[in-house]
Amino acid sequence: MITRVLGIELRRSVAPWAGAVVLVPALAVLYLIPGEWWSGTTAWTAQWTPMALWTRSLLLYLWPLAIGLGALQGLRDHRSKMSELLTSTSRPARHRAATLAVATAITLAAAFAFLVLVGGVQVLAHTDYTHLGWLPVSLVGVLFLVAGAVLGMGAGRALPSVLTPPALAMGAFVFTALMYMSLGRTETSTAAGVPVTEPNRVSLLSPSVVEEEVREAFVTLSAPVHVGQTIWLLGMAATGFALLVAATPRARLTALAPVLAGAVIALLVLPADARRMYVVDKAASEPVCDGPVCVTKTQQARLADLAGPGKEALRLLRGALGDQAPDSVRENTAALPEGSTPLWSRRTVLFDFDDDIVATAKGEELTWALIAKGMVPGCTPVGWSGFGNDGFAQTVALGWVLGDLKPFPGTLSRREVDVKARPVWKELMALPRAEQLSRINAMRAAALSCKGDPFDVLSGGASR
Repeated sequence: MITRVLGIELRRSVAPWAGAVVLVPALAVLYLIPGEWWSGTTAWTAQWTPMALWTRSLLLYLWPLAIGLGALQGLRDHRSKMSELLTSTSRPARHRAATLAVATAITLAAAFAFLVLVGGVQVLAHTDYTHLGWLPVSLVGVLFLVAGAVLGMGAGRALPSVLTPPALAMGAFVFTALMYMSLGRTETSTAAGVPVTEPNRVSLLSPSVVEEEVREAFVTLSAPVHVGQTIWLLGMAATGFALLVAATPRARLTALAPVLAGAVIALLVLPADARRMYVVDKAASEPVCDGPVCVTKTQQARLADLAGPGKEALRLLRGALGDQAPDSVRENTAALPEGSTPLWSRRTVLFDFDDDIVATAKGEELTWALIAKGMVPGCTPVGWSGFGNDGFAQTVALGWVLGDLKPFPGTLSRREVDVKARPVWKELMALPRAEQLSRINAMRAAALSCKGDPFDVLSGGASR
Protein backbone atom coordinates (compact mmCIF):
# COMPACT_ATOMS: atom_id res chain seq x y z
CA MET A 1 0.00 0.00 0.00
CA ILE A 2 2.71 2.46 1.04
CA THR A 3 4.79 1.61 -2.01
CA ARG A 4 1.81 2.14 -4.33
CA VAL A 5 0.96 5.53 -2.79
CA LEU A 6 4.61 6.58 -3.00
CA GLY A 7 4.72 5.51 -6.65
CA ILE A 8 1.68 7.66 -7.41
CA GLU A 9 3.37 10.64 -5.72
CA LEU A 10 6.50 10.13 -7.79
CA ARG A 11 4.48 10.02 -11.02
CA ARG A 12 1.98 12.84 -10.45
CA SER A 13 3.67 15.35 -8.15
CA VAL A 14 6.37 18.00 -8.61
CA ALA A 15 8.94 15.57 -7.13
CA PRO A 16 10.43 14.30 -10.44
CA TRP A 17 10.74 17.86 -11.72
CA ALA A 18 12.61 18.81 -8.55
CA GLY A 19 15.25 16.20 -9.34
CA ALA A 20 15.56 17.36 -12.94
CA VAL A 21 15.85 21.03 -11.92
CA VAL A 22 18.73 20.12 -9.60
CA LEU A 23 20.60 17.79 -11.94
CA VAL A 24 20.43 19.48 -15.35
CA PRO A 25 21.64 22.98 -14.35
CA ALA A 26 24.37 21.49 -12.16
CA LEU A 27 25.79 19.44 -15.03
CA ALA A 28 25.48 22.46 -17.34
CA VAL A 29 27.55 24.62 -14.97
CA LEU A 30 30.26 22.00 -14.47
CA TYR A 31 30.60 21.13 -18.17
CA LEU A 32 29.74 24.32 -20.05
CA ILE A 33 30.97 27.21 -17.90
CA PRO A 34 34.78 27.54 -17.63
CA GLY A 35 36.04 27.84 -14.08
CA GLU A 36 38.60 26.70 -11.55
CA TRP A 37 36.77 23.36 -11.40
CA TRP A 38 38.07 22.53 -14.90
CA SER A 39 41.83 22.32 -14.39
CA GLY A 40 44.67 21.56 -12.01
CA THR A 41 44.90 19.18 -9.07
CA THR A 42 41.60 20.53 -7.70
CA ALA A 43 39.50 20.00 -10.83
CA TRP A 44 36.16 18.43 -9.97
CA THR A 45 37.15 15.28 -11.86
CA ALA A 46 40.75 15.06 -10.56
CA GLN A 47 40.40 13.95 -6.92
CA TRP A 48 37.62 12.78 -4.60
CA THR A 49 37.61 15.62 -2.08
CA PRO A 50 37.66 18.45 -4.67
CA MET A 51 34.84 16.66 -6.52
CA ALA A 52 32.73 16.63 -3.35
CA LEU A 53 33.54 20.26 -2.52
CA TRP A 54 32.86 21.56 -6.04
CA THR A 55 29.50 19.79 -6.24
CA ARG A 56 28.63 21.20 -2.80
CA SER A 57 29.49 24.70 -4.03
CA LEU A 58 26.65 24.38 -6.57
CA LEU A 59 24.16 24.44 -3.68
CA LEU A 60 24.56 28.21 -3.75
CA TYR A 61 21.70 28.20 -6.27
CA LEU A 62 20.44 24.58 -6.13
CA TRP A 63 19.34 24.91 -2.51
CA PRO A 64 17.08 27.94 -3.15
CA LEU A 65 15.57 26.05 -6.10
CA ALA A 66 14.88 23.05 -3.86
CA ILE A 67 13.14 25.27 -1.30
CA GLY A 68 11.04 26.97 -4.00
CA LEU A 69 10.01 23.65 -5.55
CA GLY A 70 9.17 22.29 -2.12
CA ALA A 71 6.90 25.28 -1.50
CA LEU A 72 5.21 24.66 -4.85
CA GLN A 73 4.62 21.06 -3.78
CA GLY A 74 3.19 22.28 -0.46
CA LEU A 75 0.58 24.37 -2.31
CA ARG A 76 -0.88 21.33 -4.07
CA ASP A 77 -3.85 20.73 -1.75
CA HIS A 78 -4.68 24.43 -1.67
CA ARG A 79 -4.55 24.73 -5.47
CA SER A 80 -6.79 21.68 -5.93
CA LYS A 81 -9.21 22.99 -3.26
CA MET A 82 -9.09 19.62 -1.46
CA SER A 83 -7.85 20.73 1.95
CA GLU A 84 -11.23 20.33 3.70
CA LEU A 85 -11.90 16.99 2.01
CA LEU A 86 -8.54 15.55 3.06
CA THR A 87 -8.98 16.64 6.68
CA SER A 88 -12.25 14.69 6.80
CA THR A 89 -10.61 11.37 5.84
CA SER A 90 -9.46 8.81 8.39
CA ARG A 91 -5.86 8.85 7.16
CA PRO A 92 -3.66 10.85 9.58
CA ALA A 93 -2.19 14.09 8.23
CA ARG A 94 1.31 12.95 9.17
CA HIS A 95 0.99 9.97 6.79
CA ARG A 96 0.11 12.20 3.86
CA ALA A 97 2.88 14.62 4.80
CA ALA A 98 5.43 11.80 5.10
CA THR A 99 4.54 10.41 1.66
CA LEU A 100 4.86 13.86 0.11
CA ALA A 101 8.21 14.54 1.81
CA VAL A 102 9.69 11.12 1.06
CA ALA A 103 8.80 11.34 -2.64
CA THR A 104 10.58 14.66 -3.02
CA ALA A 105 13.50 13.54 -0.87
CA ILE A 106 14.03 10.48 -3.08
CA THR A 107 14.22 12.48 -6.30
CA LEU A 108 16.47 15.19 -4.88
CA ALA A 109 18.81 12.64 -3.29
CA ALA A 110 18.90 10.62 -6.51
CA ALA A 111 19.68 13.71 -8.60
CA PHE A 112 22.55 14.82 -6.36
CA ALA A 113 23.84 11.25 -6.10
CA PHE A 114 23.86 10.98 -9.89
CA LEU A 115 25.82 14.25 -10.09
CA VAL A 116 28.40 12.85 -7.65
CA LEU A 117 28.45 9.57 -9.58
CA VAL A 118 29.27 11.38 -12.83
CA GLY A 119 32.19 13.09 -11.14
CA GLY A 120 33.25 9.95 -9.29
CA VAL A 121 33.52 7.86 -12.45
CA GLN A 122 35.89 10.42 -13.93
CA VAL A 123 37.89 10.72 -10.70
CA LEU A 124 38.49 6.97 -10.79
CA ALA A 125 40.09 7.42 -14.20
CA HIS A 126 42.39 10.22 -13.03
CA THR A 127 43.75 9.12 -9.65
CA ASP A 128 45.07 6.03 -7.92
CA TYR A 129 44.19 7.38 -4.48
CA THR A 130 40.74 6.35 -3.27
CA HIS A 131 39.21 7.05 0.15
CA LEU A 132 35.87 7.77 1.82
CA GLY A 133 36.82 11.01 3.53
CA TRP A 134 34.86 12.94 0.89
CA LEU A 135 31.59 11.11 1.60
CA PRO A 136 30.39 13.25 4.58
CA VAL A 137 30.74 16.38 2.41
CA SER A 138 28.35 14.93 -0.19
CA LEU A 139 25.96 13.38 2.34
CA VAL A 140 25.49 16.71 4.10
CA GLY A 141 24.90 18.26 0.66
CA VAL A 142 22.06 15.79 0.07
CA LEU A 143 20.66 16.59 3.51
CA PHE A 144 20.70 20.32 2.67
CA LEU A 145 18.57 19.70 -0.42
CA VAL A 146 16.11 17.41 1.35
CA ALA A 147 15.74 19.59 4.45
CA GLY A 148 15.33 22.71 2.31
CA ALA A 149 12.61 21.06 0.21
CA VAL A 150 10.72 19.84 3.31
CA LEU A 151 10.93 23.31 4.87
CA GLY A 152 9.58 24.75 1.61
CA MET A 153 6.68 22.28 1.65
CA GLY A 154 5.77 23.23 5.19
CA ALA A 155 5.99 26.94 4.42
CA GLY A 156 3.86 26.45 1.29
CA ARG A 157 1.22 24.62 3.34
CA ALA A 158 1.28 27.26 6.10
CA LEU A 159 1.25 30.24 3.68
CA PRO A 160 -0.89 29.09 0.72
CA SER A 161 -0.16 31.84 -1.81
CA VAL A 162 1.20 31.80 -5.35
CA LEU A 163 3.84 34.24 -4.15
CA THR A 164 5.20 31.85 -1.52
CA PRO A 165 7.43 29.66 -3.77
CA PRO A 166 9.23 32.53 -5.57
CA ALA A 167 9.52 34.53 -2.35
CA LEU A 168 11.06 31.60 -0.49
CA ALA A 169 13.45 30.79 -3.35
CA MET A 170 14.59 34.41 -3.57
CA GLY A 171 14.92 34.68 0.20
CA ALA A 172 17.05 31.51 0.32
CA PHE A 173 19.27 32.81 -2.48
CA VAL A 174 19.76 36.15 -0.70
CA PHE A 175 20.62 34.24 2.48
CA THR A 176 23.30 32.14 0.77
CA ALA A 177 24.69 35.19 -1.05
CA LEU A 178 24.96 37.17 2.20
CA MET A 179 26.70 34.25 3.89
CA TYR A 180 29.20 34.21 1.04
CA MET A 181 29.76 37.98 0.79
CA SER A 182 29.19 39.81 4.08
CA LEU A 183 27.32 38.26 7.02
CA GLY A 184 29.35 35.07 6.77
CA ARG A 185 32.72 36.83 6.45
CA THR A 186 34.91 38.38 9.14
CA GLU A 187 37.34 41.18 8.33
CA THR A 188 40.88 40.53 9.47
CA SER A 189 44.42 41.15 8.28
CA THR A 190 47.43 39.02 7.43
CA ALA A 191 50.75 39.06 9.29
CA ALA A 192 51.95 41.53 6.67
CA GLY A 193 49.03 43.85 7.44
CA VAL A 194 47.07 43.08 4.26
CA PRO A 195 43.28 43.36 4.92
CA VAL A 196 41.38 40.16 4.03
CA THR A 197 38.15 38.43 4.98
CA GLU A 198 37.68 34.85 6.12
CA PRO A 199 34.57 32.72 6.74
CA ASN A 200 33.06 32.70 10.22
CA ARG A 201 30.84 30.13 11.91
CA VAL A 202 27.64 31.80 10.68
CA SER A 203 28.73 31.14 7.09
CA LEU A 204 28.55 27.41 7.81
CA LEU A 205 24.75 27.64 8.06
CA SER A 206 24.87 28.13 4.30
CA PRO A 207 24.82 25.01 2.09
CA SER A 208 27.54 26.25 -0.25
CA VAL A 209 31.28 25.72 0.18
CA VAL A 210 33.59 28.73 -0.02
CA GLU A 211 35.16 28.35 -3.46
CA GLU A 212 38.54 29.83 -2.58
CA GLU A 213 38.99 27.06 -0.01
CA VAL A 214 39.02 24.43 -2.79
CA ARG A 215 42.71 25.18 -3.33
CA GLU A 216 44.31 21.88 -2.40
CA ALA A 217 43.23 18.30 -3.04
CA PHE A 218 43.96 17.36 0.58
CA VAL A 219 41.97 20.18 2.26
CA THR A 220 38.50 19.22 3.47
CA LEU A 221 35.77 20.24 5.91
CA SER A 222 36.37 19.25 9.54
CA ALA A 223 34.21 16.85 11.57
CA PRO A 224 32.69 19.62 13.77
CA VAL A 225 31.44 21.30 10.58
CA HIS A 226 29.65 18.12 9.48
CA VAL A 227 28.13 17.62 12.94
CA GLY A 228 27.01 21.24 13.33
CA GLN A 229 25.47 21.38 9.86
CA THR A 230 23.65 18.07 10.41
CA ILE A 231 22.08 19.39 13.63
CA TRP A 232 20.97 22.57 11.84
CA LEU A 233 19.47 20.59 8.96
CA LEU A 234 17.63 18.10 11.17
CA GLY A 235 16.01 21.05 12.93
CA MET A 236 15.11 22.55 9.55
CA ALA A 237 13.54 19.30 8.34
CA ALA A 238 11.63 18.87 11.62
CA THR A 239 10.17 22.37 11.30
CA GLY A 240 9.16 21.72 7.69
CA PHE A 241 7.41 18.46 8.60
CA ALA A 242 5.70 20.05 11.62
CA LEU A 243 4.36 22.85 9.39
CA LEU A 244 3.04 20.24 6.96
CA VAL A 245 0.85 18.64 9.62
CA ALA A 246 0.02 21.76 11.68
CA ALA A 247 -3.68 22.68 11.59
CA THR A 248 -3.80 25.77 13.81
CA PRO A 249 -1.87 29.04 13.97
CA ARG A 250 -0.55 28.07 17.39
CA ALA A 251 0.75 24.73 16.07
CA ARG A 252 2.45 26.52 13.18
CA LEU A 253 4.15 28.92 15.58
CA THR A 254 5.31 26.01 17.74
CA ALA A 255 6.67 24.29 14.62
CA LEU A 256 9.36 26.98 14.34
CA ALA A 257 11.03 25.76 17.54
CA PRO A 258 13.11 22.95 15.98
CA VAL A 259 14.78 25.12 13.32
CA LEU A 260 15.57 27.85 15.87
CA ALA A 261 16.91 25.32 18.36
CA GLY A 262 18.90 23.61 15.61
CA ALA A 263 20.50 26.92 14.58
CA VAL A 264 21.47 27.77 18.17
CA ILE A 265 22.95 24.33 18.89
CA ALA A 266 24.72 24.27 15.53
CA LEU A 267 26.37 27.62 16.19
CA LEU A 268 27.67 26.24 19.49
CA VAL A 269 29.14 23.19 17.74
CA LEU A 270 30.51 24.83 14.59
CA PRO A 271 34.14 26.04 14.86
CA ALA A 272 34.74 29.78 15.08
CA ASP A 273 38.28 29.71 13.65
CA ALA A 274 38.53 29.42 9.85
CA ARG A 275 41.57 27.17 10.29
CA ARG A 276 39.34 24.63 12.07
CA MET A 277 36.67 24.76 9.37
CA TYR A 278 38.87 23.74 6.44
CA VAL A 279 41.56 21.34 7.58
CA VAL A 280 44.25 19.15 6.05
CA ASP A 281 43.26 15.53 5.54
CA LYS A 282 46.23 13.80 7.20
CA ALA A 283 45.76 10.56 5.26
CA ALA A 284 45.59 12.36 1.90
CA SER A 285 48.63 14.54 2.65
CA GLU A 286 50.79 11.64 3.87
CA PRO A 287 54.09 11.70 1.94
CA VAL A 288 54.97 9.05 -0.64
CA CYS A 289 58.70 9.20 -1.40
CA ASP A 290 61.36 8.07 -3.81
CA GLY A 291 64.51 8.87 -1.88
CA PRO A 292 64.60 12.62 -1.15
CA VAL A 293 61.67 13.40 -3.49
CA CYS A 294 58.19 13.21 -1.95
CA VAL A 295 54.61 13.91 -3.02
CA THR A 296 51.32 13.57 -1.19
CA LYS A 297 49.26 10.42 -1.42
CA THR A 298 46.79 12.22 -3.68
CA GLN A 299 49.53 12.71 -6.29
CA GLN A 300 51.40 9.43 -5.87
CA ALA A 301 50.87 8.54 -9.55
CA ARG A 302 53.07 11.53 -10.51
CA LEU A 303 56.04 10.52 -8.34
CA ALA A 304 57.67 8.44 -11.07
CA ASP A 305 57.88 11.45 -13.43
CA LEU A 306 59.05 13.75 -10.64
CA ALA A 307 61.71 11.62 -8.98
CA GLY A 308 64.40 11.89 -11.68
CA PRO A 309 64.12 15.66 -12.28
CA GLY A 310 63.86 16.22 -8.52
CA LYS A 311 67.07 14.36 -7.75
CA GLU A 312 68.86 16.13 -10.60
CA ALA A 313 67.69 19.51 -9.28
CA LEU A 314 69.06 18.67 -5.83
CA ARG A 315 72.39 17.61 -7.36
CA LEU A 316 72.75 20.86 -9.30
CA LEU A 317 71.75 22.94 -6.29
CA ARG A 318 74.29 21.10 -4.17
CA GLY A 319 77.01 21.83 -6.71
CA ALA A 320 76.12 25.51 -6.78
CA LEU A 321 75.30 26.25 -3.13
CA GLY A 322 77.40 23.67 -1.28
CA ASP A 323 76.34 23.09 2.32
CA GLN A 324 73.60 25.74 2.00
CA ALA A 325 71.73 23.71 -0.61
CA PRO A 326 68.37 22.03 0.15
CA ASP A 327 68.48 18.26 0.55
CA SER A 328 64.89 17.22 -0.29
CA VAL A 329 62.00 18.01 -2.63
CA ARG A 330 58.47 17.86 -1.25
CA GLU A 331 54.97 18.79 -2.35
CA ASN A 332 53.79 21.67 -0.17
CA THR A 333 51.05 20.62 2.27
CA ALA A 334 50.67 23.89 4.19
CA ALA A 335 47.01 25.02 4.26
CA LEU A 336 47.25 28.75 4.89
CA PRO A 337 44.41 31.32 4.92
CA GLU A 338 43.89 33.35 1.77
CA GLY A 339 46.11 36.42 1.60
CA SER A 340 48.69 35.09 4.06
CA THR A 341 52.41 35.04 3.31
CA PRO A 342 53.79 31.63 2.22
CA LEU A 343 56.16 29.77 4.55
CA TRP A 344 59.32 28.32 3.01
CA SER A 345 62.18 26.09 4.15
CA ARG A 346 65.90 26.50 3.49
CA ARG A 347 66.49 22.73 3.57
CA THR A 348 63.51 21.62 1.45
CA VAL A 349 62.34 22.58 -2.02
CA LEU A 350 58.58 23.00 -1.57
CA PHE A 351 56.43 23.03 -4.69
CA ASP A 352 52.80 22.83 -5.78
CA PHE A 353 51.70 20.90 -8.87
CA ASP A 354 49.42 23.84 -9.76
CA ASP A 355 52.28 26.35 -9.74
CA ASP A 356 52.64 27.98 -13.17
CA ILE A 357 56.26 26.91 -13.65
CA VAL A 358 55.67 23.33 -12.45
CA ALA A 359 52.22 22.46 -13.81
CA THR A 360 53.19 21.69 -17.42
CA ALA A 361 56.94 21.13 -17.02
CA LYS A 362 58.44 17.74 -17.80
CA GLY A 363 61.91 16.24 -17.90
CA GLU A 364 64.64 18.87 -18.08
CA GLU A 365 62.18 21.75 -17.79
CA LEU A 366 60.85 20.23 -14.56
CA THR A 367 64.40 20.12 -13.22
CA TRP A 368 64.78 23.81 -14.04
CA ALA A 369 61.44 24.61 -12.39
CA LEU A 370 62.44 22.83 -9.16
CA ILE A 371 65.80 24.62 -9.11
CA ALA A 372 63.96 27.91 -9.48
CA LYS A 373 61.60 27.01 -6.62
CA GLY A 374 64.57 26.06 -4.46
CA MET A 375 66.26 29.40 -5.13
CA VAL A 376 63.24 31.74 -5.21
CA PRO A 377 60.06 29.92 -4.05
CA GLY A 378 57.89 33.02 -4.52
CA CYS A 379 56.13 35.29 -2.05
CA THR A 380 52.78 35.79 -3.78
CA PRO A 381 50.13 35.79 -1.00
CA VAL A 382 48.07 32.61 -0.81
CA GLY A 383 45.17 32.68 -3.26
CA TRP A 384 46.55 35.68 -5.18
CA SER A 385 48.14 35.74 -8.63
CA GLY A 386 51.31 37.51 -9.76
CA PHE A 387 53.52 39.40 -7.35
CA GLY A 388 56.59 41.59 -7.79
CA ASN A 389 59.79 40.53 -9.51
CA ASP A 390 59.88 36.89 -8.41
CA GLY A 391 59.80 35.64 -12.02
CA PHE A 392 62.87 37.68 -12.96
CA ALA A 393 64.70 36.60 -9.80
CA GLN A 394 63.94 32.93 -10.56
CA THR A 395 65.25 33.30 -14.11
CA VAL A 396 68.51 34.93 -13.00
CA ALA A 397 69.02 32.45 -10.12
CA LEU A 398 68.42 29.48 -12.42
CA GLY A 399 70.85 30.97 -14.96
CA TRP A 400 73.46 31.27 -12.22
CA VAL A 401 73.08 27.60 -11.21
CA LEU A 402 73.17 26.34 -14.83
CA GLY A 403 75.69 28.86 -16.13
CA ASP A 404 73.28 29.87 -18.89
CA LEU A 405 70.05 31.88 -18.90
CA LYS A 406 67.06 29.52 -19.28
CA PRO A 407 63.64 31.25 -19.46
CA PHE A 408 60.69 29.06 -18.49
CA PRO A 409 58.23 28.31 -21.29
CA GLY A 410 54.90 30.04 -20.73
CA THR A 411 56.15 32.49 -18.09
CA LEU A 412 58.36 35.44 -19.02
CA SER A 413 58.61 36.39 -22.68
CA ARG A 414 62.01 36.39 -24.38
CA ARG A 415 61.84 40.17 -24.63
CA GLU A 416 61.23 40.50 -20.87
CA VAL A 417 64.17 38.19 -20.18
CA ASP A 418 66.48 40.10 -22.50
CA VAL A 419 65.44 43.54 -21.25
CA LYS A 420 65.28 42.96 -17.51
CA ALA A 421 66.82 39.64 -16.48
CA ARG A 422 69.80 39.23 -18.81
CA PRO A 423 71.66 42.42 -17.77
CA VAL A 424 71.39 41.41 -14.09
CA TRP A 425 72.55 37.88 -14.87
CA LYS A 426 75.56 39.17 -16.87
CA GLU A 427 76.49 41.55 -14.04
CA LEU A 428 76.22 38.71 -11.51
CA MET A 429 78.30 36.29 -13.60
CA ALA A 430 81.02 38.94 -14.04
CA LEU A 431 81.62 39.13 -10.28
CA PRO A 432 84.23 37.00 -8.48
CA ARG A 433 82.86 33.64 -7.35
CA ALA A 434 82.87 34.61 -3.67
CA GLU A 435 80.90 37.78 -4.41
CA GLN A 436 78.45 35.84 -6.56
CA LEU A 437 77.80 33.36 -3.75
CA SER A 438 77.43 36.17 -1.22
CA ARG A 439 74.82 37.90 -3.36
CA ILE A 440 73.00 34.61 -4.07
CA ASN A 441 72.85 33.78 -0.34
CA ALA A 442 71.47 37.26 0.41
CA MET A 443 68.92 36.80 -2.36
CA ARG A 444 67.82 33.42 -0.94
CA ALA A 445 67.51 34.89 2.55
CA ALA A 446 65.17 37.57 1.21
CA ALA A 447 63.26 35.08 -0.91
CA LEU A 448 62.76 32.47 1.83
CA SER A 449 61.74 35.00 4.49
CA CYS A 450 59.51 37.02 2.11
CA LYS A 451 60.93 40.17 3.73
CA GLY A 452 62.73 41.62 0.75
CA ASP A 453 62.85 41.79 -3.03
CA PRO A 454 65.16 39.01 -4.30
CA PHE A 455 65.59 40.69 -7.69
CA ASP A 456 66.73 43.93 -6.05
CA VAL A 457 69.32 41.95 -4.10
CA LEU A 458 70.58 40.28 -7.27
CA SER A 459 70.77 43.70 -8.89
CA GLY A 460 73.13 44.85 -6.16
CA GLY A 461 70.56 46.79 -4.12
CA ALA A 462 69.62 46.27 -0.48
CA SER A 463 66.62 44.10 0.35
CA ARG A 464 63.52 45.96 1.43
